[in-house]
Amino acid sequence: GGVPVVPGFELNNSMAAANILEEVHRVGFPIMVKAASGGGGKGMRAVHNEQDLISSIESCRREAISSFSDSRIFIEKLIENPRHIEIQIFGDSRGNIVHLNERECSIQRRHQKVIEEAPASFDLMDLRSQMGEVAVKAAKLVDYEGAGTVEFIFSPSGDFYFLEMNTRLQVEHPVTELTHGVDLVSTQIKVADGNSLPWSQADLKPKGHALEVRLYAEDPLQDFMPTPGTLLHLNWPKERDWLRL
Repeated sequence: GGVPVVPGFELNNSMAAANILEEVHRVGFPIMVKAASGGGGKGMRAVHNEQDLISSIESCRREAISSFSDSRIFIEKLIENPRHIEIQIFGDSRGNIVHLNERECSIQRRHQKVIEEAPASFDLMDLRSQMGEVAVKAAKLVDYEGAGTVEFIFSPSGDFYFLEMNTRLQVEHPVTELTHGVDLVSTQIKVADGNSLPWSQADLKPKGHALEVRLYAEDPLQDFMPTPGTLLHLNWPKERDWLRL
């Protein structure tokens, strides 16, 4: 379909260890073992050598079953030191699909996004339109309707690969709203009611810069592990025209 993907393969439960190893060598170390239903940083293992391969697959499968009730896993090439670029797309019931440029979510902790920004922290130049066109192409392949996000990983060598598509409005959508002067939530409702998109692709040019920061509860005495608990005190900054809480 013309959408670049990271080299990899799906692992079926009956695959022999020798066959797995053969396929992994075809992809090349380092690799990432991932749960097919994974999310939120769960069900992921980075593997850099043969010795850790089978144990990583087994532990990933156990976590996949306990977290997602789904044992399916796959293996893909691990792109080291990547940037995480995602393209906001929007489609309506009339077959119109546009993209609202990129957000960068490269600053992560345990595979969870901490800071999201729009536009990206570096100059994408021609890649902005290239990635946007690929994102729209991916959405058109499935006749996508509504708000969605096409996620890419961007390698240090300048290549980009399709990672996944989130078929919903994501929590980082405000940085796109603030830099494009749009309301994605109300547009989602109008499109669901059968209306056409209110913008053409030419209308959607980013202006300014926006950052979104997530707050994390962690336990410093337990290697900063994510820790749910009672919030005792939180001091919000004063309201500003440019600040959204």
